[in-house]
Amino acid sequence: MKKTILFLPLLLFIGCTKPLTLTVTNPSLLERNSTIAEVSLQDLGLSTEQLQNKVLIDDNGRKLPYQIMYYGSQEAQSVIFLVDNIRGGMQRIYTLRNGKPLPVPQVCTAQFVPERKDDFAWENDLAAYRMYGPALAPENPSNGVDLWLKCTDKPIVVQFYDDDLHNGKPYHINHGEGLDCYKVGHTLGCGGIAPYINDKLSVLDHYTSYQIIVAGGLRSVFCLTYPTHTLTITCDAGSQLNKAVVEVKNNIELPTWAAGICLHDKIDNVSFSEQAGWAAYAEDAVSDAGEPQGRNFCAVYVPDAKQIKVEAGHLLVITDTITDGTLTYWFGGGWSQWHYSTDAAWFSATANTAHNALLPLQIKVTNR
Repeated sequence: MKKTILFLPLLLFIGCTKPLTLTVTNPSLLERNSTIAEVSLQDLGLSTEQLQNKVLIDDNGRKLPYQIMYYGSQEAQSVIFLVDNIRGGMQRIYTLRNGKPLPVPQVCTAQFVPERKDDFAWENDLAAYRMYGPALAPENPSNGVDLWLKCTDKPIVVQFYDDDLHNGKPYHINHGEGLDCYKVGHTLGCGGIAPYINDKLSVLDHYTSYQIIVAGGLRSVFCLTYPTHTLTITCDAGSQLNKAVVEVKNNIELPTWAAGICLHDKIDNVSFSEQAGWAAYAEDAVSDAGEPQGRNFCAVYVPDAKQIKVEAGHLLVITDTITDGTLTYWFGGGWSQWHYSTDAAWFSATANTAHNALLPLQIKVTNR
């Protein structure tokens, strides 16, 4: 009996860990929706095991999913979750308390697709993309980005490939959830990047190897290797653009780079800000069956851009600001049938993304 009396208070003490308050501040001037917030485990003061028994609750009393991030490490590094409706300069309050966490939704994906000539494909809830691999070499592929249009929150990449390869439903035709009607060829496509040497764009070839760092959930992260550089791409749920980090190989001197958008047969609708470093493009989308599919959109944002110009069939954002052999830029696409109903809506979203890109949400952790 004495052992039981002494043991029960200990159990109660362990089970009554104080909740943690996460105060999220938006340092931007703009309201933000569906934005990933990230806080380190060190700031939380929790072990991975402790975190796996916590539930996240917002200031409206709703339970929210969160994702534990490892980034290739054996130990957890951080936690990410989606923040909605936070105005510029304002705060929202979240609480981590004892409870069963919600399952992490599969919003983002990243996968190697050997059955489709070594494509590497990824997506979030707004758009899907692919880049080309070694098995496609006989067809002269580039390091450009292919854009897949989608009109659903759910992942579509795996199903699109399966339908195209096995079910007689090519993804170049819209069967209800989107399609691939964007042409890349040997160009930068929808936001690829390449060296800009002696005032000339040098579009590269396919990637040579890949590494998946985070397969998906609320975020996917992967790395593609090229002869001149590595490209680490982060795709977040709710994010208009992908974040990309270019790391130039040590023995290669390439001081100037250009992120670009292929203009195809004509210049359609262009908007840009050379001062802010972003450029956006809108054009007609047409399926392989010749059916109009509204408008497709592309954008790139390069901090410290030196120049924006039209050259070699591309809208280019050029930079010579490379720090310790790396540069960071953003790229992506969208569709008039999903979230961005007009060209103006896409251009406005791009300007906002560029404004917010260098101003991540801030999180302060306290005990209640």
